Amino acid sequence: MKVYVNYEDGRWRKYKIDFERIANAAAVKCAPGAEVSIILTNDQKIQQLNREYRNLDKPTNVLSFELGDDVLLGDIYVSLDTVLREAADENISVEDHAAHMVVHGVLHLQGYDHIKNRDANKMEKMETKILQSLGIKNPYAPDSCTYSDSYPWWKGILLCFGMVALGIVAALGFAPFNMWWATLIAVAAVYKLMVRGGRVGIWRAFFRVFPFSAVYAVAMFWWVTNSIYVVPELAAQFAVWTVPALIGIGIVGGIVFAIPFVVAARICTFPACRPFLFAGTWTFVLWLREWLFTGFPWNPIANIALPVPMISNSMSLWGALGLTFVITGLIAAAVELFGRWRDKFCWIAFSVFVVLFGCGVAYGMHNIKISQQVQHQSPVVRIVQPAQSQSQKMSQSRADAVQQANNNVIRLIELAAAPGNPDVIVFPETSYPFVVVDGDDMPMAAALQKTIMIGASSYSNQKLYNSMVIAGADGVIKHIYSKSHLVPFGEYRPFGDIIPTPGQLTPGNGAEIIKFGDFSFVPAICYEIIFSDSLVPRGAMPDAIINITNDTWFGDTPGTYQHLDMVRRYAIESGVPIVRANYSGISAFVAADGTVVQQIPVAQQGYLDGVVYGAHATPYRILGRDWTMVIILLISCMCTFALSTAYKRK
Repeated sequence: MKVYVNYEDGRWRKYKIDFERIANAAAVKCAPGAEVSIILTNDQKIQQLNREYRNLDKPTNVLSFELGDDVLLGDIYVSLDTVLREAADENISVEDHAAHMVVHGVLHLQGYDHIKNRDANKMEKMETKILQSLGIKNPYAPDSCTYSDSYPWWKGILLCFGMVALGIVAALGFAPFNMWWATLIAVAAVYKLMVRGGRVGIWRAFFRVFPFSAVYAVAMFWWVTNSIYVVPELAAQFAVWTVPALIGIGIVGGIVFAIPFVVAARICTFPACRPFLFAGTWTFVLWLREWLFTGFPWNPIANIALPVPMISNSMSLWGALGLTFVITGLIAAAVELFGRWRDKFCWIAFSVFVVLFGCGVAYGMHNIKISQQVQHQSPVVRIVQPAQSQSQKMSQSRADAVQQANNNVIRLIELAAAPGNPDVIVFPETSYPFVVVDGDDMPMAAALQKTIMIGASSYSNQKLYNSMVIAGADGVIKHIYSKSHLVPFGEYRPFGDIIPTPGQLTPGNGAEIIKFGDFSFVPAICYEIIFSDSLVPRGAMPDAIINITNDTWFGDTPGTYQHLDMVRRYAIESGVPIVRANYSGISAFVAADGTVVQQIPVAQQGYLDGVVYGAHATPYRILGRDWTMVIILLISCMCTFALSTAYKRK
């Protein structure tokens, strides 16, 4: 067979490949005197052809154009850029992979195809036989790129069950289990499963990883449905929404957590570049979770580092965003390096993340040190944890509602009046059972003869708020802070009356600084504390954050422990200690380095007296969440571009 080779891209010439010999080896059904043209090109040209003739606006490795003539078989276009990427990805030589593409193209010109599984298997066997005759190993062996869509059904089922199991394992890295190594192993395994087969279609990649991401989300967030069953009267109305809620968590979480893996599998670029794309995408998705659809940035993967203070304190340098980027990047870079020890660029990528990790640890140790310095000590603060059930707090009967509310106030006063001499007493969210309206006093403060901060519903200008009420020892209300970041489906209706919601509250005005003598603090109600860079006004330097919350709705589920971890994360990021009063969850004093200094366990009634100190401005708080994200994206893009260029020049 006559073979005409056209070097459209001159870079091909440095590879000493005998295209005539390869094409003739693949000429298994050619007529005597047959001719074929091989055009050696690049991604730009082949993408143009792919768009024009196949309506696919993307580059590919090889395109064959059959002329329908026994002698003039047709043209084969091979892109050097894609061959380089795929060869590096599979750790094979450019020469061997180019030979495979030529054999693949010549077989197409002879009528072979891989649209149907039966035809694909036949074509793959023929390719393997021809390549073996040329001394080239089987390209369809494990960990090699595959060019057919054949995938045995039983392998698909096994993969699905494996992904489900890995989704459960990945969730074990978070509180209360704190098996950080389980999350690392699970994410690494999923990453390997997603990228080992080379570039695949978007939908195929999505459905491959969806079982993992959906189960991962449900395993982390199932506890939110516990709130439906805390009060019998509410359970009777909302129990029907349990299964739809879990399905919704699975679908939304399945989409969100699948995105980084789909990007890695779909782009299938050079192996040293993929970790930066994967980590950058994962971090960008976390950033989106801060505000998209009111936001729910719960359990950033950075939180698995909280059991190791010198690692978790790197969040003071670059926040949960930066630590998430480093952890996910290290996972991906380690997977790429495993089995590619000879690829110097994979070593470079791994080294970049190791250096970032080291810098974070070094600054984390510095942050621990300065968080322990006592420069300004707060007044003595008493935290009160009533530890009553939600049923004890609520009453649906008008006859006993007032009596039960009065009894609750008496119990709170008795608990807060324990021996000691605190300067201020902090009660949890929704502790005060009456609605506070304009002009009201706070009789609890007068009874205790102490300044108190207490969670209550407040009513002003015909609007209802979830508030923190600050009253002096004389009972006069000094200030009311109202929660600005409300819980969807719990405190307001995001979709109107389509899905019923227990309450319809009004958001407050946002972050503010409140003074108590020489002591200044930032108030935070409930899950406002989980939103990075959201509480402390820009340029302000408070002495503490006072967080009042009510985890009674979630009982002794993982959510209660994870909520405390989100508080610890915020303390590290901001460099501000946190006083946390919980109704029946975990009340605690949290230092600026995330250390839990004192705590009251779940469902245990009691009080804590303590002081806070060590507040300081962290680099992350100075820079801010959004600029941190910009820097991470720049690092990701620059490293990807630099390594891609290096691969092409290789």
